[in-house]
Amino acid sequence: MNIVWSALIVAAVTAAAVGSLLLVRRRAPENGYFEDGDRAAGVFGVLATGFSVLLGFVVFLAFTSYDQSRSGAEQEAVVLVQQVENAQFFPRPAAGELTGELVCYGRSVVNDEWHRMEAGTQGDSINPWSVTLFRTLQTVQPHTATQQSAYDKWLDQTSAREEARRDRVHGAVGVIPATLWIVLFFISAVIFVFMLFFAERGEHAVVQGMLIGSVVSVMAALLLLLNALDNPFHSGVGGLKPAAMERSLRMIDQALVAIHVPVTVPCDAVGKPLPS
Repeated sequence: MNIVWSALIVAAVTAAAVGSLLLVRRRAPENGYFEDGDRAAGVFGVLATGFSVLLGFVVFLAFTSYDQSRSGAEQEAVVLVQQVENAQFFPRPAAGELTGELVCYGRSVVNDEWHRMEAGTQGDSINPWSVTLFRTLQTVQPHTATQQSAYDKWLDQTSAREEARRDRVHGAVGVIPATLWIVLFFISAVIFVFMLFFAERGEHAVVQGMLIGSVVSVMAALLLLLNALDNPFHSGVGGLKPAAMERSLRMIDQALVAIHVPVTVPCDAVGKPLPS
């Protein structure tokens, strides 16, 4: 989520909470609704502890998924470079075809898959260039021990790349079930209502506003943080970007120029297949 929108949401929720408390404060008793402040504070402590413990576990779950997506994206980019290196040991013309298709795979990840993950429309669709790579590999017939070794290594690298892609895509669907969101918002609402009963006409309005404003603003910020971790692919601050794959594509271009290997790339700059 955009940090500006997040700040506006926190400010709006806090302002609404402070306004609600000041409104209740007009009709509140002189010494407040609670006759025993220590008992009320104890109950509030139980509510706050339950919220914080549950939120801590959920944040840990969301961050684990976030980190898995980040690690998967980096691993996928690393394996792509390794496969380009490995492809140079294949017989011609398969070596050039596989190299070009790997470049197209990377471009497709950066310019197509990433946008679909941000929009939440990735689903279970596969990268079309992985199918093209498989078909090209079927035409390869190793003749030497070096080519056979490269062929076997290619299969291992393909498995590693697909596993890394699965880790990357896994985070795009979110890992926090709806029931947890419902419970978190329910507890937040209970805490908010409970805070309204701390309204007291005898206390300064600024102090009363700070009382509920600080609690509500922290809860709102934490829920927004949780939402950002549960949806790691977004354009705002902290969102995952295809930086690793973009870096790998630049490395591949530089390496191919350095070793003087001409490659025909069968796609445009965004990974779309060129017309036959």
